[in-house]
Amino acid sequence: MKALSKPKSVTIYEVARHAGVSIATVSRALRDSSLVTEATRARVRAAVEELNFTPNQLGRSLAEGRHAANGIVFPDLVGPYYAEVVLGYEEIASELGRSVLILATSGRRDATGAVLDLARRVDGMAIMGNTVPDDVVSDIAATGPPVVLLARQPVKGVDTIRTRNDRTAAELAAHLAAHGHRRLTFLGDPDRSYDVAGRFAGLRTGLRTAGLPEPASVRCALDVAAGEATATELLAGPDRPDAIVCANDEVALGARLAAEAAGLRVPEDLAVTGWDDVLAARFTGLTTVRQPMRDLGAVAARWLHQRITERTTDATPVPARRRVLPTRLVVRRSCGCPDS
Repeated sequence: MKALSKPKSVTIYEVARHAGVSIATVSRALRDSSLVTEATRARVRAAVEELNFTPNQLGRSLAEGRHAANGIVFPDLVGPYYAEVVLGYEEIASELGRSVLILATSGRRDATGAVLDLARRVDGMAIMGNTVPDDVVSDIAATGPPVVLLARQPVKGVDTIRTRNDRTAAELAAHLAAHGHRRLTFLGDPDRSYDVAGRFAGLRTGLRTAGLPEPASVRCALDVAAGEATATELLAGPDRPDAIVCANDEVALGARLAAEAAGLRVPEDLAVTGWDDVLAARFTGLTTVRQPMRDLGAVAARWLHQRITERTTDATPVPARRRVLPTRLVVRRSCGCPDS
């Protein structure tokens, strides 16, 4: 017995040809856009009914010149921090029917060129950290897809989402001062990261308020190996601190390994703190600052969807938005407190 063949699906191109209009006009008519006259809208609807056409996401994307994909640009993809941001971003993008293209600029000879190429292949783009200069961000936002900035300095006319750094870092400084710590060293690189710069500035403010001297600062990449190597050298020197404040949890975990190798007890001989509150921090009793990493990605995906919708409908664009997500000090035993 011969199998029945599956009926061929009608495409948006056939509807457009039948109605004598472009596929973009078909899409606008089905969305009741005011850009389409009532007579044209009636002609399109008649073609849809006659051909028994059912719109789909891909057809709408093609009709509107869209890719049904968002992009996100990171400095790097190594470590739990970026993984959490990606998870938050991808989850919301997926709910909204969009795929995600990810680009890491670390180690690329032409990072700006790679970002500009990605901008031509997506409908919206989140740019995180100091991956490209401000003028490149402005150019993409003006001539390409909508842009949302994450964890970096604002750019005029572009949406920006950050987490609170300076105020919570000042709170951390006051907490360490209350423990009696007087010689603090910061491990990180404020010149390479907007977030890290905010954390160091807040630490300085908190110590100044407590009547303590400025903290020392040692440049350090944001991974466990760099934290261990930098702390090993620091702890072997003549001016050993009594507290190490790290730019993130990975650096702090490396610093703890260095302290253990040097025969120092944490927190009795040396306090160590981090930032992010990744899973490993909770298991190792690390005092840190919890920031909403998944929320950072999720809000970016929602904002991009709103901006894309503005461009594909008659909605009036809202002014550029700024949002600072809250962070919270989490005290555990690495600073001398019982785990909270």
